[in-house]
Amino acid sequence: MPSKGWFNLEAGNGVIPETQFFEGDSAFKFLGLSRTTRMYGFFACLAIGFLLSLLGSIVLFLGQLGSFAVLYVFGTIISLVGTGFLLGFFKQLKLMFKPIRVVASIIFLASIGLVFVAAFVLRSEVLCLVFVIIEYLAYTWYTLSYIPYARSAVLKVFGMAA
Repeated sequence: MPSKGWFNLEAGNGVIPETQFFEGDSAFKFLGLSRTTRMYGFFACLAIGFLLSLLGSIVLFLGQLGSFAVLYVFGTIISLVGTGFLLGFFKQLKLMFKPIRVVASIIFLASIGLVFVAAFVLRSEVLCLVFVIIEYLAYTWYTLSYIPYARSAVLKVFGMAA
């Protein structure tokens, strides 16, 4: 009998729990992609997103604020889209706006837009970097919500736990 751990893809009752990756209705189900292929898609999007964000950071040091904003934000979005290979896009959106994640999700999505505003409307490198940092922190907080007790542990480390 398979184990019933929180990351067990072969759940005992044959139903994969909601917190699991690879639920049955992936955005790519109609293509018939295997789990392995979906993992490759996820990691490819993650790598491309990271490279675009890194390239954006390099061009920022060359003084090209607009190029930085475009590359960094597209890198972030491509990385986020990669989770569609694992969960499915609609499932991802549904999970993003669960009560436990809604504040972090809204701050994350708003900061993506504010990076563009800072770069193209305000033309402020400092504000652009501030919004990138806020975006990163919101995404980290969002990601921690998927790991049991991770948020509590982080708060405890920083002396903010009740």
